[in-house]
Amino acid sequence: MADRLGRSRGRLAIVDRMTPPPPSRRQIDFSNWDDQELAAAWVGHATVVMRIGGMNIITDPVFSHRVGIGMGLMTAGPRRLVGPATTLGDLPTLDLILISHAHFDHLDRPTLARMPKRTPIVTAVRTRDLLTDLGFRNVREIGWGETINIDGLDITAHEPQHWGARTFHDKQRAYNAYLLRDGNARSILFGGDTAYTDHFDGIGPVDLAILGIGAYDPYVAAHATPEQAWAMAQRIPARHVLPMHHSTFRLSYEPTTEPIERLLLAAGEEADRVIVREVGGLWGLLKRGRESLPLSTC
Repeated sequence: MADRLGRSRGRLAIVDRMTPPPPSRRQIDFSNWDDQELAAAWVGHATVVMRIGGMNIITDPVFSHRVGIGMGLMTAGPRRLVGPATTLGDLPTLDLILISHAHFDHLDRPTLARMPKRTPIVTAVRTRDLLTDLGFRNVREIGWGETINIDGLDITAHEPQHWGARTFHDKQRAYNAYLLRDGNARSILFGGDTAYTDHFDGIGPVDLAILGIGAYDPYVAAHATPEQAWAMAQRIPARHVLPMHHSTFRLSYEPTTEPIERLLLAAGEEADRVIVREVGGLWGLLKRGRESLPLSTC
């Protein structure tokens, strides 16, 4: 029964739509997006739109007002504290959807059901069944250490410190972080959900590490603290850090603003490497390699 409820498409969840979250203070402007060699925009939670190797990629897309088990007219699960910083209709044309694991706040079937089904998906092992019945035609599962190439972009799955079960009985599902490298030596690490781990040591340097910094109290065994996320970024090493997985859903007990405050304290004099600090923030590098001031908004 839990598995069946966990496969809801949200079509009947009118109660969710009657109580929308407050809008984000920033709304993402993608007007200069295609001019960027490397770019990232934080839609909220673990949803980041990236541009690398001329491709537009979205990670763990969640645009729903609530995430969790479908209960007919409503969803049983956490409600958004702030709305997405863009709409599905305003996204740039996507070349790839990247899914880290099957948890409801990362693999949101109601959102995916509304996305173009021709868009390729790369996901963790044994999660394909949650995607193909939605109509997606090109779903590729990859495991830790495996690399695939899509249109010149290398995508390598790495092992985070987490777990992958969506409901009570499906503990066989895997969970991934991803390293993306293009032909111009640009690179992004999308960490997915992870506690503190040394599994990312030495995979860099990378231009950008996207790392979770929230939901650690009391779940530090599954989610890194801000200080641990900064330490991992140093050990990768990462030139820039985009903190995610905070300020969007209340999944734990720490105050909403605490994760980003603690991260900036941990970064100290290097806090300028933290390139996005609130939902709707953008960052990018122009094709000639200079930072794009109109796009670099925290």
